[in-house]
Amino acid sequence: MTARKLKILFLCTGNSCRSQMAEGWTRHLKGDTIDVWSAGIDPHDLDPLAVEVMAEAGVDISSHRSKHLNEVIEVPFDYVITVCDHARQSCPLFPRPVKKIHVGFDDPPFLAGQITSVKKKLIVYRRVRDEIHTFVEMLPESLKDIK
Repeated sequence: MTARKLKILFLCTGNSCRSQMAEGWTRHLKGDTIDVWSAGIDPHDLDPLAVEVMAEAGVDISSHRSKHLNEVIEVPFDYVITVCDHARQSCPLFPRPVKKIHVGFDDPPFLAGQITSVKKKLIVYRRVRDEIHTFVEMLPESLKDIK
């Protein structure tokens, strides 16, 4: 008998960058054991630089779209992982019991906002992409250790 896949939602403010990267990495690395979604409290368009740096790493998120939390709130998630402070503070109640975990990552669009060189902006995006990759590689075992 096949074990039930863990259901995880990555929640962010805009669902345009960090949560999309986390969804992409989880599908790519853990798709056999985890069903994954991402959503936002206040969705924005998918960040093209996030798409670019993920493609560099061999993960295609170009078909993803930003979703509002309301589109997925009825899914019986095992974990909701907030990846930004705003989503953590705004995380709503879910219809069913769910474990909520916060794992904050820097916001690439914000950090790169004052940088004019696309080459230098990509450095910021790549760093956050790689930090998210490291976190996802440790799933689901690492969830037990996070309070």
